[in-house]
Amino acid sequence: MTSSPIHSWALATVAGDTGPVACLETNDGLYRLEPSLARAGRPGVARVIDLFDDWDAARGVIEAAVATLDAADLMPADAPRLSPLLFPGKVLCAGANYYRHMAEMGFPVASKDSQRLFFFFKPSRNAVVGEGPVVHMPLDTKAFDWEVELAIVIGKTARNVTPEDAMAHIAGYTVGVDFCARDLNKAPEQFYKLDWVAGKAQESCCPLGPRFVPTDALPNAQDTRLRLSVNDVAKQDDTTADMIFTIAEQIATASKIMTLDPGDVLLTGTPAGVGAAKQTFLSIGDRVEASIEGIGTLINTIQPPKTSAA
Repeated sequence: MTSSPIHSWALATVAGDTGPVACLETNDGLYRLEPSLARAGRPGVARVIDLFDDWDAARGVIEAAVATLDAADLMPADAPRLSPLLFPGKVLCAGANYYRHMAEMGFPVASKDSQRLFFFFKPSRNAVVGEGPVVHMPLDTKAFDWEVELAIVIGKTARNVTPEDAMAHIAGYTVGVDFCARDLNKAPEQFYKLDWVAGKAQESCCPLGPRFVPTDALPNAQDTRLRLSVNDVAKQDDTTADMIFTIAEQIATASKIMTLDPGDVLLTGTPAGVGAAKQTFLSIGDRVEASIEGIGTLINTIQPPKTSAA
């Protein structure tokens, strides 16, 4: 279920009769974003992603729009939810960034100083999906795994920022799941040993949702609970306090590698409880529920492999 109390407002994208519909969400429902913002003096906004070009200004307009919402703009409550952002500019993912997850994988971390934060990419237009039966089993894998992650959305351009300044560059958050093919990630017979594209960049393997929430919905994002279950069996249950490198440190490090642009998404690592630790993996038809307090629950059902572009 995607229902969850909304702190004040959130942004979502749902499937409409003629295509994606951007929405402003409150506890009263999903309101079409374009007419809602037009009444508040910002016409012509058809996509959530367009708001991040000037997030500070957009946020003010959104808050004004909340006071003038019109029931005529309500979308059906059961409209299928797509990713809130169609589509992020880039999706960066932090690897191996929770202490207890490292321990379960056989690499306990004695000292943070011994670790190096690293990132990998997911292709935004191919990997990013929303809720529902939209995640496809990768071709040729026998070890399809789950990882719930807090996903941050950049709202202000960041280049070579300090950890002290980094949090000011965040617009808000959503739930992310880093689905991955553990067996395809390995290349022990090759000099490079790991194939991050084959393991992590698979088609439809980065669901985001069910909504985007602004930063004040998670006043303590560095101590927020994440949960994931498979077929109603709890698998992951921990908090972001177990991160090795904090959210601020991740933004600072990534911004030294490349400019982080408004609308970019950064997945911040996963807690203990992944399938690889016990060698239990996903099957077609499995139902995965990923939840983060303050955001909501993202539900996906695993589908057969996608074998064509159709």
